[in-house]
Amino acid sequence: MRTMGLAAIDELVAVLDGAGYEVFGPRVRDGAIVLAPISGVADLPRGVGDEQDAARYRLRDRGDDRLFGYAAAAQGLKPVLFPSDELLVRIRKTPIGFDLEEPEAPARPRAFLGARDCDLRALAVHDTVLSSREFADKSYGQRRDGVFVVAVSCADPCGTCFCVSQGGSPKPGDGYDLALTELVDDAGHRFVVEVGSERGAEVLAQVTTAEAAESDLAAVDAQVAEATASMGRTLDTEGLPELMFAAADSPHWDTVAARCLACTNCTLVCPTCFCTSVEDSTDLSMSTTERHRVWDSCFGARFSYIHGGVVRASGKSRYRQWITHKLAGYQQQFGLSGCVGCGRCITWCPAAIDITAEAAALRASLADPETDLETAGEAR
Repeated sequence: MRTMGLAAIDELVAVLDGAGYEVFGPRVRDGAIVLAPISGVADLPRGVGDEQDAARYRLRDRGDDRLFGYAAAAQGLKPVLFPSDELLVRIRKTPIGFDLEEPEAPARPRAFLGARDCDLRALAVHDTVLSSREFADKSYGQRRDGVFVVAVSCADPCGTCFCVSQGGSPKPGDGYDLALTELVDDAGHRFVVEVGSERGAEVLAQVTTAEAAESDLAAVDAQVAEATASMGRTLDTEGLPELMFAAADSPHWDTVAARCLACTNCTLVCPTCFCTSVEDSTDLSMSTTERHRVWDSCFGARFSYIHGGVVRASGKSRYRQWITHKLAGYQQQFGLSGCVGCGRCITWCPAAIDITAEAAALRASLADPETDLETAGEAR
């Protein structure tokens, strides 16, 4: 493994830009850390941390110079590779008929700096759901093609993180080209680099690095171990899919429905949700029509509408659909979990509904029907 200094981050971004990539990384915007185009270290959230818990998100001054000292950005990679509003086709009326204009593929492939293990596992979910089926998602494939990922280890998980319960880790496991672990201590500010692909090795060869010392490798292990033990939430996954299906008629759904606002926040920030709808619009001259694909949510009152009515008309049926699909239905459909433990749905739910607490409450209700469901479902 290699190490590199702070200045090498600028070198890395410059190499990626010179190789034709549009580089995205974390930036502070509107009181949150978001993923956006960057040009170097000056754009990164230096010394910025985050405080996250149920229905709470705040940025804080860390008092150090860490570039990646936050737990998770408000969104993962999904908005870049699977945008919330996407033009499918534009139709223009002409004197002799109609012209169809389809959007072009992105001019430059994307490179991501700062992706976490939960983001990589969410990306793998979308690769399975959107690209590996018989009818692949063409536009997602175009954006996904050629993506370069520089992942970063988490040093300071937040109160809503539970990636370890979902088989993840603060340290990226796979799916990256390069992986960085940021170290800030008496020995200085540096990054330990692991290579995950041939492309990663080629890029790293153009950046100033040095051989990693044994003390640096030990510091990485210690930091990862501390972060692993610092998860803010846990989720018992033993027999979880069977549990969720068995709880279909649990009275606990009434308890959670009394709190749920059906605002759709959880699905919008979830890095694996993929539900969409199609919207058509025509300009005032009636000469141009556009068809857009937009994000949708199973929490919408009309999301399950078919001729004759709405299949899931109640709030409890919609919440039950969402959490059961995440923790059980994905297993049947795709052979993997629809939850990566990033905790964003807990952070951004204005009613502080906690997926880990609700799963625990359902487990408790099945084990003991006399369980106080409201107390069992309180956010931990």
